[in-house]
Amino acid sequence: MLLATVERWEREHLEEMAELVSGESDPVGRLRLIFGRVLEEWGGGCSVESALLAAADDPIVAPVLKRVTDGRLRFLEELFEALGFTREASCRRAVLAYSVYLGQAQLRATTPYVVCEHRALLDDTLGVLSSGGGFVVG
Repeated sequence: MLLATVERWEREHLEEMAELVSGESDPVGRLRLIFGRVLEEWGGGCSVESALLAAADDPIVAPVLKRVTDGRLRFLEELFEALGFTREASCRRAVLAYSVYLGQAQLRATTPYVVCEHRALLDDTLGVLSSGGGFVVG
């Protein structure tokens, strides 16, 4: 039963992301839709994902979670490549974007008062992720 549940979650979440952005051709617009969903709509629905993340070492959950994570990262990498980033930079940005996505979802689920001013936070997040600049630590 657990396997069927996590596999259904996998299908729904990968298909849902593709469906959510299917009508948007602009990569920044696609990122806006993805992050906007987390900031504006994520509520009790993240309890399943939070539970799966907490059970990441479970032998039934681990491979499904890996496939979903890998699928989401591939999708994000493609968006960053479409923005003109190199393959290497796109991989790094995808990890950063996914980290932000998970962090914002966790905050929204556990301490929603921290994630205020959704529109400004969304604009700042997209600005950082899509900008060409970087910081050099010397």
